Amino acid sequence: MDLKEIQNLIRFVAKSGASEVKLEMDDVKITIKTGDDEKAATTILQQMPAMQPMQAAAPVAQAPAASAPAPAAEAAAPAEDDNSKYITVKSPIIGTFYRKPAPDKPTFVEVGKQIAEGDVLCVIEAMKLFNEIESEVSGTIVKILVDDSSPVEFDQPLFLVDPS
Repeated sequence: MDLKEIQNLIRFVAKSGASEVKLEMDDVKITIKTGDDEKAATTILQQMPAMQPMQAAAPVAQAPAASAPAPAAEAAAPAEDDNSKYITVKSPIIGTFYRKPAPDKPTFVEVGKQIAEGDVLCVIEAMKLFNEIESEVSGTIVKILVDDSSPVEFDQPLFLVDPS
């Protein structure tokens, strides 16, 4: 079972309203729990011992590929330093990110727009509820890090804001 299938399963469980789902396959055991006082789904993933021999073989095959992206990682480090002066607005919940309140309405914010504390930046749909995400800082939107109608995870960066 790959990551995409697990993410689709989590979305399905969240939309179904089930409180707990357990799935056991030959090599994977997954438990997904949702709670009323929690806004996010909890996922527990365990790999059975039968899967371990395959895992030992995978790093050997990936070792040459891992050394190739190293220069790219070094090139990304200066870009990260450039972003250190910005405040990152992160997702408080798991759900689907929307930049507009409705398909026929304009977007909440664009790159370059001045925002104030309390302004609505986006909405995140979780279990058929649309949660407005408000800014906790004032500043200018520098970058929008997520595409419209994309699934987002808890604590995933959504926006970069220049507080100056």
